[in-house]
Amino acid sequence: MANAMIPGDRAPQRHMEAYQQMVEPQPAHRQDVDTYWADKIAKVMRDQFGIKPKVNTYSYRTLYPPAYDLIPLANRYKVPHFTKFSGQDDTSTMEHVNRFIIQCGEAANRDELRVRLFLSSLSVSAFTWFILLPPNSVITWADLEKQFHKYFFSRVHEKKITDLVRLTQHNDESVESFVQRLRDVENKCYSLVLDDR
Repeated sequence: MANAMIPGDRAPQRHMEAYQQMVEPQPAHRQDVDTYWADKIAKVMRDQFGIKPKVNTYSYRTLYPPAYDLIPLANRYKVPHFTKFSGQDDTSTMEHVNRFIIQCGEAANRDELRVRLFLSSLSVSAFTWFILLPPNSVITWADLEKQFHKYFFSRVHEKKITDLVRLTQHNDESVESFVQRLRDVENKCYSLVLDDR
């Protein structure tokens, strides 16, 4: 018999040892087993298909240093009900930032408090934009204001000197009404510095 095992022949034992080395140890607990197989599947998908598993990025985190949350507000300071900026109406970023600073009151004296309170003045897509900024991407108020203007500033509502020049008083319009209309347009000339002359 050619296939008969000869005592002392270690071939089957070597195959068994090789097989045992190939089989990876299985975790003992059910949760560990699930994690083990999830990792194996993710590895195959990554190696074979170049697909990376989605990383959960939905947990809350601040985009400013966590120490800002530890800064106490002044005694008897009550956080105001801020006018909300949604990014979906014709409110300009310049108008919103100035209104926000005025509404902050004494809290506007500290950069850190302005940064911390700014989220309370946003809604809808502007709120989403704010919470999706990368962690630690805002250190100072200047950083935040710059990013806010860059993302939401639209020149659609900005007026130019030509818009002022084109204004004329209507036949049935009072002087006061015309001057008010002129000032309304002037207030939307954000890039111009104009005096009353």
